[in-house]
Amino acid sequence: MSKTRQPVRGDEHLLMRSYAVTHPRNLGIDTRCIRDWDQLAYASHGVMTVHASAGAWVVPPDRAVWIPAGAAHSVETSGRVTLRTLFLRPSLSRGRLPRTCVALSVSPLVRELVLHAATRNTLRRDRPVDRRLAQIIVDQLATLPHEPLRLPTPRDPRACAAAEHIQRRPEDGLPAVARSAGASLRTLERAFLRETGMPLGRWRRRARMIAALRLLADGLDVTGVALDVGYQAPSAFVAAFRREMGITPGKYFAGG
Repeated sequence: MSKTRQPVRGDEHLLMRSYAVTHPRNLGIDTRCIRDWDQLAYASHGVMTVHASAGAWVVPPDRAVWIPAGAAHSVETSGRVTLRTLFLRPSLSRGRLPRTCVALSVSPLVRELVLHAATRNTLRRDRPVDRRLAQIIVDQLATLPHEPLRLPTPRDPRACAAAEHIQRRPEDGLPAVARSAGASLRTLERAFLRETGMPLGRWRRRARMIAALRLLADGLDVTGVALDVGYQAPSAFVAAFRREMGITPGKYFAGG
């Protein structure tokens, strides 16, 4: 496990700090809760998964996760991940950005602003140029569309067991999932719809896409990934990926 550096608390003039690192493949970063700072976790290269109480977000290249102050979360990497994290004072984003974790689709302008802020290391309230840059970053973050690839977590014990089975064995069909959870498909359907807002079949398709993204980030080809997550042919997997994400796997990793 790796411990990321946290921002220094004491300087009241600090508006924003940055953390730049390249993580090795398959790294787990412990659950943490930073109460005094919002975070923008941006993967300029590679794929990471951010886990929070409300679910999990998969973040491929040129996407980011907004993590508000006080949100407990952990991070996993798939492949090598070049991570640029901005820590922001909550007063900067109050009323502008959500107070729950969301994934954001990073525009070319926001990408350059984040990379530039990372080279500055700190932005300070007592420097006018820093105040303006911090405000521009928040203004731009507030305009970004939210990415759809979130996997909400059910609370019902049988639904939780089904969710864990799907994530562990995405190639298995729903009858096998129901047997392992000790519940009927109808019971699971009701539980998933009630607690995640998604039908069981749709939740499973999204879980398979998340598993596929991690495998693609690890360097597997489309054919191997399709078979590993339960599709009988690469063409069926690419079609399902396009329906879920709007573009093909290749374009998705190229940033659209």
